Amino acid sequence: MPADQALVRRANLSLVLRHLRERGPRSRAAVAAETGLNKTTVTSLVAELQARGLLKETGPQHEGAIGRPGLPLALDGSAVGALGVEVNVDYIAVFATDLGGRVLIDRRVSFDAMGCPAERTLTELDSVIRQASDGLRALGVHLAGITVAVPGLVDTGCGIVVVAPNLGWHNVPVAARLSGRAGQEGVELLAQAPITVDNDANLAALAEHTATGVSDLVYLTGEVGVGGGIIAGGRLLGGADGFAGEVGHVLVDPGGERCGCGRSGCWETKVGLAALIRKVSPEQAYGTPHQVLRDPEERLAELQLLRAAGEPGVEEALAEVGRWLGRGAATLVNLFNPRVIVLGGYFAQLAEALIPVAQEELERIGVAGSVARCRFVASGLGFGAASRGAAGVVVQRVLADPTLIAVRP
Repeated sequence: MPADQALVRRANLSLVLRHLRERGPRSRAAVAAETGLNKTTVTSLVAELQARGLLKETGPQHEGAIGRPGLPLALDGSAVGALGVEVNVDYIAVFATDLGGRVLIDRRVSFDAMGCPAERTLTELDSVIRQASDGLRALGVHLAGITVAVPGLVDTGCGIVVVAPNLGWHNVPVAARLSGRAGQEGVELLAQAPITVDNDANLAALAEHTATGVSDLVYLTGEVGVGGGIIAGGRLLGGADGFAGEVGHVLVDPGGERCGCGRSGCWETKVGLAALIRKVSPEQAYGTPHQVLRDPEERLAELQLLRAAGEPGVEEALAEVGRWLGRGAATLVNLFNPRVIVLGGYFAQLAEALIPVAQEELERIGVAGSVARCRFVASGLGFGAASRGAAGVVVQRVLADPTLIAVRP
């Protein structure tokens, strides 16, 4: 098949698959009428999508019609899996879904990535990927691809983490190293869908956009460090090199604390989880010698207990974080004019304490017009937002090119 015909074929396969995903079950005739494709073309496209295990017939559709009832088609993809994995300072999260949106895996394991060299962390990531792959294979699901989320600047074309300050990573070829291990360990990946790597905040922003439908938002990760993902006009804003959104390293206080990036006074030194823990429980601060590794949920539970007990300084620490959130957000609103600023991670867990203070500060110092139309909201995706967004990237890749999925024997 000539190249241009193959491109048209792929585009039409994607059109039919997306149409049924968005509109729900439809007969072949309805698909033809609604997409503008002719019936013969639709019949051929549907046959190929069925052969790839992406569509299924759901049973006769009568609806009072005269003659033989139509057979509605629906998205299948129950045997096609997408895997998202996130590595962060103190955990690894994994999320898997099938093409139809059924959640297959959703878990987080504690891991001290901040205290381990990159090679040790990659070994742990490889183990998590293998375990997830084995679990999916046991369900009869084959992976269409894997996306890894990392809190840092990522060259997405090469799968290299250029720098991840809080992990201490510099020029780590994550995709190449994990792909090499995957081949050795027998992780079954399709050759056309290699392991890819992206920034955690960008992936979380995509997940939030998918979940809420808001077309103009800024997502703040709310981890030990603070990253930002920007959705403008329904599209992720990547920048010339894909590095847009590193809001945590915007200078806000030249005389402030030293940041993991090597500079002083970055925004994340004021609002990151590490900053809050340092204010409330300095003996448990990140990086303290001999500290016990804790999942962020456990740290937050301890903080809530201190707060409930009326521990001095907790409310003031939260208010201070809220004020700095509002100050930094004012710059983001002036630059990107979002409708909402979505607070993820620990921000979402403490939203009832942080949002009123942050909103008040935003309205106090922001430009009146844009601020009046922007509000803080708490994400409902928890600490798994980035891994969920990572799996979503794989799903979108398949929807864009269904030929990535092999024809079943």
